[in-house]
Amino acid sequence: MSSHPLAGRTMSGAEMIVQVLADEGVDVVFGYSGGAILPTYDAIFVHNRDPKRRPIPLIVPANEQGAGFMAAGYARASGRVGVCVVTSGPGATNTVTPVRDSMADSIPIVVICGQVPSAAIGSDAFQEAPVSAIMGSVAKHIFLVTDPTRLEATMRTAFEIARTGRPGPVVIDIPKDVQNWSGTFHGHGRLPVPGYRSRLTQLEAHRLGERELGAFYAMLGESQRPLIYAGGGVINAEAAEALRAFAQAYQIPVVTTLMGIGAVDTTEAHAMRMLGMHGAAFANYAVDDCDFLIAVGARFDDRVAAVPLKFARGAKHIAHFDIDASEINKVKRVHWSYVGLLGDALVALTEYGRAHGFRRDWSKWHAHCAELKRVHAMNYDRASTLIQPYYLIEEINRLTRGEAIIATGVGQHQMWAAQYFDFKSPRLWLTSGSMGTMGFGLPAAIGAQFAHPSRLVIDIDGDASIRMNLGELETVTTYDLPIKVVVLNNFGDGMVKQWQKLFFKGRLSASDKSLHKKDFVKAAQADGFPWAQRLDRKEEVARVVADFIGFKGPAFLEVLIDPDAGVYPMVGPGQCYDEMITGEHIVSRGQGPTAPPDASEMF
Repeated sequence: MSSHPLAGRTMSGAEMIVQVLADEGVDVVFGYSGGAILPTYDAIFVHNRDPKRRPIPLIVPANEQGAGFMAAGYARASGRVGVCVVTSGPGATNTVTPVRDSMADSIPIVVICGQVPSAAIGSDAFQEAPVSAIMGSVAKHIFLVTDPTRLEATMRTAFEIARTGRPGPVVIDIPKDVQNWSGTFHGHGRLPVPGYRSRLTQLEAHRLGERELGAFYAMLGESQRPLIYAGGGVINAEAAEALRAFAQAYQIPVVTTLMGIGAVDTTEAHAMRMLGMHGAAFANYAVDDCDFLIAVGARFDDRVAAVPLKFARGAKHIAHFDIDASEINKVKRVHWSYVGLLGDALVALTEYGRAHGFRRDWSKWHAHCAELKRVHAMNYDRASTLIQPYYLIEEINRLTRGEAIIATGVGQHQMWAAQYFDFKSPRLWLTSGSMGTMGFGLPAAIGAQFAHPSRLVIDIDGDASIRMNLGELETVTTYDLPIKVVVLNNFGDGMVKQWQKLFFKGRLSASDKSLHKKDFVKAAQADGFPWAQRLDRKEEVARVVADFIGFKGPAFLEVLIDPDAGVYPMVGPGQCYDEMITGEHIVSRGQGPTAPPDASEMF
């Protein structure tokens, strides 16, 4: 192993933290300062002014939650570890939501928290919080550094754990005295975590053997209607290219989860779009009709398989590829499974089929899927005089052609974006999937723009969701980021209102915000957006959207949409795909809901 050029140098703990960040290739950190993290912030300041070192810009948000979501947006868009640096107490607790959000969606971030001095821990000192106890239940791993001689190794191990295996957030809680301590920098070394590394070695060593491959192809050979069900694990594993090669080699249609969007090019003929609660009707019907379901990096969650026994009811066989053994048979029993690296497995699968001359004529199944897409296509009231959100997104999509990075908040606008945008590549779709965290979109877009400074980044948000982190509008203009922010304003919590109309007899309890006084355009202008407009006339959509997308700097567009626009299709909680509600404009082949959802299933 080559010696680190700084090995043997005496450094403070804070300087070691920053040097490890540099060694790990970190090119930006997001965070908010405070007393317990000041030594590290000072070390970043000094590092960035050393002409011999590559600077690590420190991006300051309005709130630590914003910093966490910026780090997550960076990680989602780049595939690299995002970094958030915050102070103790409220600084740390404000990052709990992005940490849990990242854990739920398997996103690699490292959160560095300042902590009160070691001697004060447990004394209810000023700005003290039990970070280990709080974060231990929501993070992939948590470190409390009490031995300063282990700080450097802890930092390196945190990055290793965050990015390897099933990715996730790692939190490092570092007392102020540990940051101020001085010791020898070694330039190498990690903590001994033998159990974790043993599992990783097993994962990396597991290759699909002849027997496993033969069993898989025996099922595939018997199939008349195979279907790939791809989830976020494909994106996280950088396995999209291998998945596309496998699907194209044998012309197998693909449905994706919300988190799997971009795993296949949505404009390709074999792409059947998103399945699930708000998936395309044709995607859900394809799942019902398939006889061999191939799940790759997907976990049969409740938004997809609300009734596991009736999910993929026509499938004679189900195969499941995942990196996490705990996901196999957790929700849905499968007939064949593989636990290991998805990319390697998919390559082996494709090569085995080619080597053995595997061929099948699935032309009838292809024709059936094409007919599903034609008959049960996404649609809406195109004659309405009001601005329909679907139309607005279609118009943006016409200009961006599936090549923009799209971040969203959570709610109706999130589902409309998933349904109506195209995505030609992975890591263009950034959304809070499992946690469903309102306020995610704007800070995630900021993180994505730092990951890809030259890409077009658009935040599709709702009036309720963007309020959660509205302060980050100023962060956009502070750093002169050319982010495009769209607020689809239907004056309230649109998804909640939709559920209340469907299942609570229209009682809009605490969800109607039509009396709120917020002027979003003035707020954006006050925060320095040079282009900020409100769009409320349908005939102006094409012109205004073209100006908005074409503007070279930060741009903000508020769109007053039809307040009664709904998200359809919709599979009610605890119901099956043949009970899907398709609304007035999407053709259904099912019977519709036979009974309202049980109250315990709601949301």
